Amino acid sequence: MTSLDKPNIPAPDGAGPADPADDQKAATQAALFDAFGGIRGTVETMLPGLLFVMIYTINKNVVMSAIAAAVVAVVLVIVRLLRKDTVKHAFSGVFGVGVGVAFALFTGTAKGFYLPGMIYGAGLGVAFTLSALIGFPLLGVILGPVFKENLSWRTRNPGRKKAYTKASLAWGIIFLAKYAILFPLYWWGDATQLGWVLIALKLPPMVLAVYFTWVFLAKAPPPIDVIAEYEAEEAAEKAAKAAARERRA
Repeated sequence: MTSLDKPNIPAPDGAGPADPADDQKAATQAALFDAFGGIRGTVETMLPGLLFVMIYTINKNVVMSAIAAAVVAVVLVIVRLLRKDTVKHAFSGVFGVGVGVAFALFTGTAKGFYLPGMIYGAGLGVAFTLSALIGFPLLGVILGPVFKENLSWRTRNPGRKKAYTKASLAWGIIFLAKYAILFPLYWWGDATQLGWVLIALKLPPMVLAVYFTWVFLAKAPPPIDVIAEYEAEEAAEKAAKAAARERRA
């Protein structure tokens, strides 16, 4: 991971032991930046859409705007591959841009470029909200593997389940509020206006949602590392088998 992907967390001054709460906050912050792509991943997801709306604003050419957005998305993936960086966020961006380009070229309108992403985002808002309300928060499913706890928070760590529920509800409310602004613009506004509002609302809601997630998880109990538990059980089993063979010998 490069320095653009997550912030540098300075080591505490002095020789005293670190505060466990501070360690928990730092670990949560680093994991969230890794999960959501960090600053670089955010820039890469914004750049194709920004290029599309800029070109369309200047010449109103849907085809040229769509091709430019697709090209820059592919270039970003190639750069990642050449640098041997993680490409999961870049590939997801290419897929989203590709669907938007297909819609734009099929409909012949700039609004078609934005529609798939808007439907996807609104669907995520509904999914986050419903998952929180039924007690199976979607954010826990997404972040569980990042924290190496998988789904252990569901039955073994009620404090983290509560934090994931609050965070998922925050994501749902923020996403639904965002698209409550955007869909009226899609129906009644012009394509240029919609594009610039979409760009303006790309980053702030995401930052707010990630901030709430960090606040809730930093105060929650630490995750149960089920991967380490499994490895310890496997090592103990191998040691027991080796001891049994030695006794038989």
